[in-house]
Amino acid sequence: MRSSTIIQQPPLTTTNHHSPPTIDALITAESHHAPLSDYTRSVHLTHRQDSINWILNAHSHYQFHPITAILSVNYFDRFLSTTTSLEWNKRWKFQLLSVACLSLAVKMEEAEVPLLLDLQVAEPRFVFEPKSIQRMELWVMKKLNWRLRSITPFDFLHYFIFKLPQSSSFNHHCFHWKCSHLLLKTIRVIDFLGFRASEIAAAVVISVAGKGVEIPEMYYEKVNKEMVRSCHQLMEEYLVDTCPSAKVRKERTSDESPASPDGVLDAASCVSCDTRSGDRDLVRLPLSGGDEDRDAKRLRFIVQEEE
Repeated sequence: MRSSTIIQQPPLTTTNHHSPPTIDALITAESHHAPLSDYTRSVHLTHRQDSINWILNAHSHYQFHPITAILSVNYFDRFLSTTTSLEWNKRWKFQLLSVACLSLAVKMEEAEVPLLLDLQVAEPRFVFEPKSIQRMELWVMKKLNWRLRSITPFDFLHYFIFKLPQSSSFNHHCFHWKCSHLLLKTIRVIDFLGFRASEIAAAVVISVAGKGVEIPEMYYEKVNKEMVRSCHQLMEEYLVDTCPSAKVRKERTSDESPASPDGVLDAASCVSCDTRSGDRDLVRLPLSGGDEDRDAKRLRFIVQEEE
């Protein structure tokens, strides 16, 4: 059951017009919407991975927009980077944070917002009362200085797509879908936190364009060329070359887009490159249990916030 809550705010940027001043402003501000630099050395990697897996499964269950998953993990990482590892070493704390971050992202991006109890799908280890989640949401917003309209790689996609010399011949809907698919994969690899959002977007576009597309020097006029190349290499190693279906994807001759414009959301649960088998890192959890099972689980695992 979904509530009728609708949050509408003017977009940070337009998707059709990217003047240099706009891009310059985004690039200048993007560092303020990223985790602190020493975050990757202190975060509990296993708990982070489990949290992201749950976010992606819940995201897929409700078929939210791709940006919602990206924002959720952005909030999650930014919040944790402001805390100490000793404060955040319990699984239930990570689960509560995951739910709160996803809830905030949903309120920012989706027209229909599930009730907080209904949002806790995908067989979570713990289920929290709405008041506990709301308190966590408030804490997250305060820690993020109320900067919820984060700058993400999605803000730069169109800019870099149109920087390609052959962009006029692309099927832009399909090309953007592939970029979104690849972006969703990056959030599970913590190494990508070492790159700016603009660098990740530039690398994603290069990766989707393929080796047959020549990248002009002017493509890098707003970003660090070496950082983009390093990011692109990381994508090829972690997200493409190691993908069980990468070879199959590369051999496809048609640029068919998904049956639905939101088809890219399958990638959010997959993040396993078009295959639902053989992914040992992402545990496939049942997503469509009956109401009776879900209610029973809530009664069994409702967790009160520790005072």
